[in-house]
Amino acid sequence: MARAPAPKKPATAKPAKPRAAAKKKPSAPRGASAKLVVRNATLDDVGAIIALVQRVYPDMPPYTPGMVQGQIVNFPEGQFLVEYDGTVVGYAASFRIDETTALNQHSWSVITGGGYGSRHDPHGEWLYGMEVCVDPSRRRLRLGQRLYDERERLCEALELKGIVFGGRMPGWQRRRKAYPDPMDYVEAVKARRVEDMVISFHIRAGFEPIGVLRNYLESDKASGGCATHMVWRNPYAPQESSPHHPPQGQKEDVRVATVQFQQRKIDSFEEFIANVEYFVDVTADYRCDFVVFPELFTLQLLAFEKRKLTPAEALETLTDFTPRFVAALRQLAISYNINIIGGSHPTRTDDGDIQNVAYVFLRDGSVHAQEKIHPTPNERHWWNIKGGDKVATIQTDCGPIGVLICYDSEFPELARRLVDEGAKLLFVPFCTDSRQGYLRVRYCCQARAIENQCYVVMSGNVGNLPNVDNMDIQYAQSCILTPCDFPFARDGIAAETTENVETVAIADLDMTDLSWARAQGTVRNLRDRRFDLYKVVWHDGG
Repeated sequence: MARAPAPKKPATAKPAKPRAAAKKKPSAPRGASAKLVVRNATLDDVGAIIALVQRVYPDMPPYTPGMVQGQIVNFPEGQFLVEYDGTVVGYAASFRIDETTALNQHSWSVITGGGYGSRHDPHGEWLYGMEVCVDPSRRRLRLGQRLYDERERLCEALELKGIVFGGRMPGWQRRRKAYPDPMDYVEAVKARRVEDMVISFHIRAGFEPIGVLRNYLESDKASGGCATHMVWRNPYAPQESSPHHPPQGQKEDVRVATVQFQQRKIDSFEEFIANVEYFVDVTADYRCDFVVFPELFTLQLLAFEKRKLTPAEALETLTDFTPRFVAALRQLAISYNINIIGGSHPTRTDDGDIQNVAYVFLRDGSVHAQEKIHPTPNERHWWNIKGGDKVATIQTDCGPIGVLICYDSEFPELARRLVDEGAKLLFVPFCTDSRQGYLRVRYCCQARAIENQCYVVMSGNVGNLPNVDNMDIQYAQSCILTPCDFPFARDGIAAETTENVETVAIADLDMTDLSWARAQGTVRNLRDRRFDLYKVVWHDGG
C-alpha cells in the first residue's frame, strides 16, 4: 500500500519527448562517501527493510522475511530503498500488473499475492506500487519524493502505461460523519475543502484519484479499510501496445543431477564419504550446478556398527557423526564447485528434539539446514522424530531454491510458500520402501510442479541395510519433473532413472521457460489463484 511521507512540489507538465539525460553531478571529493543513496533493494537488505516498516507502521501486521524476499526476487528492479549514513530509511516495493486487474476494484492482499509480490506479470502494462514507507525521523529529506521519482523513471524506461496503487486516506475515519461515502471525502480533498496529508501528497505528486478501493486493507483503521485508487499516466508510453512474445535472449539454464543412491554395508565413515564423493565428482565433471542425495542416506553410517542398535542408540550415534558429515560435504561443495543438497540426516538438535534435517552445502562454503516439517508415522514410531516449524527458501548462485523432505512434498501449502518466496527449483530427497509409498511422493511432486509452475527434483535410496531399522528395503525411481506445457518435456519428465538401480540422472532446466509459462502458458496456476476467496495463514504471519 502506498503510504506517503513528506509533501512534494507540484508536478510540472512534461515535454512530449523522452526525458533528457540528467546532467552529470560534480564528483565528490576523494575519500568522501555518499551520505544519502537511492538504489535497488537486495536480499541482504531484508532485515533492515522489515525493521523500517515496523518503525513506520507499528500498529499494522509486519512483513515476514519471506514476503520481502519474494518482492525482491519476483521483480528486483522494482524494489527501491534509501540509505542515509548507512541506515535504511526508505523503501518502495512495486511490480508489474495487467491493466484489467490494476484498474478494477481489488484489495491489497489479492493484488499483491498476500504481500509476496507473487502476481508480478513480466508483461504487465502498469507498474503497481504496493508499499512506500519512510523513517519518521528522516521525513525532511524528501525521501518519499525520491522513491516516487525512481518509480517514474522505471515506468518510463520500461515504456509502461503508468503507475497505479491504493493510497491511504487517514483523515477519512475522523470525518466519516460529514462524508459517509469515502469518494465524497476524496472529492472534498481535491477541492481543498479538507486537508488529508497523504491524498494531498499524491495529488501534488501528479497522481489522479480515479475512485476508491473499498475493503482494501482492513488493518488500516484510520482509512476505514479503504484506499484512494491513484493513477499516474506515463506521458512517454507508446500509443500502441506491442504484442507479447515469449522472453527472448540468453537462456537461463541450470544443470541439475539427482543421485539414486544404493544403501550397502560399509566399514567406515571414510568409505561412506568416498561413496558420496564419487557422485559429486561425476556430476561436477558434467558441470552440474546442483546434485541432490536421498533422504536418510546417512543411515548407511550405522552399517558398520558391531551390533544392531536400538533407535535411541542409533540417533545418538548419528548425532555424533553430524560435525564430520557437515564438514566433509561442505569441503566437497567447495572443492568440486557444485551445490550439494545433502539428502537428510536424522540428529538430535540443540533443544533436545530429534529431527530429520536436510543440510544444503553451497559452493561458496555456506551451509544451510531445512528441517522436515511432517514426520511420517513410521518416523515418529521408530525414531521419535519431531517436526520442524519453519520452511524457507535458500539463496544460491542460481536463485532461491526450496527443499521438501519426502512426506513434506505431499502438503501443497509448503511448496506454494517457497514458490511465493521466489523458488523455481524444489528439491525432494525421499526414502520409500514400496512402490505405493514411492508413487505417493512421485504423484504429489508432479502436482507441485504443475500447480506452482516450477521444477521438482526427486532423489531416493535403493538397496538395503538389513541390520538397520527403517532401511530393510528400498524402492525408488528418481526423476526431474517439469510443468506440463509446450516448452517442457511431453510427459512433464525432464529426466528419470531406472527403478532400483544405483545411477544418476541429469537435466538442463531453462528458467526462462518457467517465466514464459507463468506469463503466457496454456494454464497460469500462479496468476489465476483466487486470493479473494482463499489464503493460507502461517503462524509467522506469512
